Amino acid sequence: MNKTSSLSVIVIIPAYNEEKSIGKVIEEIPALVHEIIVVNNCSTDNTALAAKKAGATVLTEKRMGYGYACLKGIAYAAQQKQQPDIVVFLDGDYSDCPNELLKIITPIEENEVDFVVGARVKALREEGSVTPQQIFGNWLACFLMKILFKSNFTDLGPFRAIRWETLKSLKMSDKTYGWTVEMQLKVLRQKINYQEIPVSYKKRIGVSKVSGTIKGTIFAGVKIIGWIFKHYLS
Repeated sequence: MNKTSSLSVIVIIPAYNEEKSIGKVIEEIPALVHEIIVVNNCSTDNTALAAKKAGATVLTEKRMGYGYACLKGIAYAAQQKQQPDIVVFLDGDYSDCPNELLKIITPIEENEVDFVVGARVKALREEGSVTPQQIFGNWLACFLMKILFKSNFTDLGPFRAIRWETLKSLKMSDKTYGWTVEMQLKVLRQKINYQEIPVSYKKRIGVSKVSGTIKGTIFAGVKIIGWIFKHYLS
């Protein structure tokens, strides 16, 4: 049974060459979501067509970068006559489980917190869904946030929900791989109430643009650690 929400919920999905997975992602997003926004980020396949066919609003961002795509989706939402109450971000590679969206937004709906991160806990991860370098990098980033900012975060997971007004207050700026950690660092700096919710995580469809390459892994690591020390020193 689908639960309806008294709040307006939108989903933003950055997508780069996700033709084989994006339809599955959209189909499994609960009906309570008011609008699904897929930001086609320089795809060379039929990602945009597949997303549109599945019922999503499709935007085009020609500047390559995860952050660029997220910012495009936010700018679109800000221009609408009726703005959302909650924004959910998730990936388009089918590694997240869209049908778990309800438990991601519930703490916000119940006014417990303003920000929720879906934590990819080991018990709910499919074997092989996270690479060793991802596990180490994630641990290092969360460890640094713990000792520098007294953070309780254990993951930088992409599946997350945030109150719209809170998102606007963060003034997000990262254009590439530092997007997720920037959001969490600004939440910590502004002392915004947050929570982690354990979520399932599957092997993605296709090859990761970050952890699937040495260059992507190194660049993402440098960006993430850079953001942490930038916020600590500022």
